Amino acid sequence: MLQSVTTCSSLVRGGLLLAMIVTAPGRGPVVAAQPAAAEAVRITAVTRTLGASAAESDGVARVYRARAAATVWTTPQGTLSDAAMAMTARFEAAATHGLDPAAYRLPGVLDRAALAGDGLAARDVALTLATLRYMRHLHLGRVDPRRLGLRLQVWDEPHDFPMLLADALGAGRVPAVVDGLAPPFAVYRALMAALARYRALAGEALPPVPAVKTSVRAGQAWPGVDAVARRLVVLGDLDPSAAPPPGTAIYGEPLVTAVRRFQARHGLTPDGTIGARTVAALQVPVAARAEQIVLALERLRWLPDLGPRRVVAVNIPMFRLWAWEAGQLDAPPVATMEVIVGRALRHETPVFVETLDHVIFRPYWNVPVSIVRNEVLPALSRRPGYLAAQQMEIVRGPGDDATVVPATPEAIAALAAGTLRLRQRPGPHNSLGLVKFVFPNSESVYMHGTPAQGLFARDRRDFSHGCIRVADPPALAAWALTGVPGWTPARIAAAMAAESSERVPVAAPIDVVLFYMTASVGPDDDRLHFAEDIYGHDRTLARALATAR
Repeated sequence: MLQSVTTCSSLVRGGLLLAMIVTAPGRGPVVAAQPAAAEAVRITAVTRTLGASAAESDGVARVYRARAAATVWTTPQGTLSDAAMAMTARFEAAATHGLDPAAYRLPGVLDRAALAGDGLAARDVALTLATLRYMRHLHLGRVDPRRLGLRLQVWDEPHDFPMLLADALGAGRVPAVVDGLAPPFAVYRALMAALARYRALAGEALPPVPAVKTSVRAGQAWPGVDAVARRLVVLGDLDPSAAPPPGTAIYGEPLVTAVRRFQARHGLTPDGTIGARTVAALQVPVAARAEQIVLALERLRWLPDLGPRRVVAVNIPMFRLWAWEAGQLDAPPVATMEVIVGRALRHETPVFVETLDHVIFRPYWNVPVSIVRNEVLPALSRRPGYLAAQQMEIVRGPGDDATVVPATPEAIAALAAGTLRLRQRPGPHNSLGLVKFVFPNSESVYMHGTPAQGLFARDRRDFSHGCIRVADPPALAAWALTGVPGWTPARIAAAMAAESSERVPVAAPIDVVLFYMTASVGPDDDRLHFAEDIYGHDRTLARALATAR
């Protein structure tokens, strides 16, 4: 039973919330619930002094309304609750997720002293604001990817963080609920571990790796042997016990093997030869590599919940594809292969998540209007037989059964005007190869084979007009058509050799994830890989994060 009530001012002074204090016999101060309207006004006043947005202020007020209380993190004695202590510990450790702890160090959040009156209530509101902000950042990221021109809609999905927090407070499960908002991917956890390691390594004083005038091969003398060996020991590519003695001038084993390992992890041809590109990769500061990991963690927070479907993922700057069975994202991929992606600056492959629903064997290539105008028509003006040599034909109407039109000057003029269209007939010469994997999207991007198999031998593979060329179409088709009756490898081979096109729906929709990370732990080898920022997306994201900060 309450014995007495002491009322403080219900106004906001100096940015601090002044609340009603209730004193019970033998107990510390307890903040009593205020009428909803007045409570919302006070909460908004405090959150605004803490730099909150209007949406954040509204979210904080919803937590208090749902809990029907003026404080949610404060014990009857005015001290921080266990949940509050757990959250402040997470704020301080936010950098382990690649987040910025300063975003959650709001005035009062880290004050563990027992406060009364205005300070106690303001501290409680600051903790709520910091927790909601941390939840949003951990689950969605700090930057909306749509602001960067990426077609990822995770921010559009329903995320009621205030009600989630209110329920967690009521159930006494705040730490578990908040921790569960981190991306559930094994690569995310592996990158967190890599980030901690690389930040620790950033303090190492490493000798500079000298430039090379000509490539250094095994058995040759080179003054950079010591510097390379020291760096590869620190990075884990060379066992310390196998490092050459200090002062060694000859580049030999086992350092050559360690260089191959480093090259493979950095998207370079693993030939053991130290050329300009290998030296450039060796010269990147460890701290800069740590920042690449931070950007990768941010991008993983942009991915939606992939649900129970099978998944095929392409990491664009690493030129690599992986496929997983449904619900097995933490397991090794069942298929992996090299890919070719869109050319930097002009034909970049977009970042998005879509659904693969059918496969086409021996597809037509419907030549995009931009390619017709910028490439085909100029070539045709120089070489009248260009269309026949490329197995191309002018057609009227949509679909594979469109009417073929003779390549008269009038038809070519209509092609230039866009009233007729151009396609390439199916076959081994076709630019799409013998298999096309379709996941309808507004960018008209798809995966397909290619007759130019030699390009897969290159370490940098941005050669396409935006679509993704896969190195092993029969293997990917066999996986995609798993569960479709009768589609054995033998039937797939027959369909690829047939005279006509064939469209085959998959047994169940497959999630296609086209993403961009220049740092990743390979799901097929568990090693940390880095890639060149071929599209400049890292620079763009780093600037956006700096602005958000």
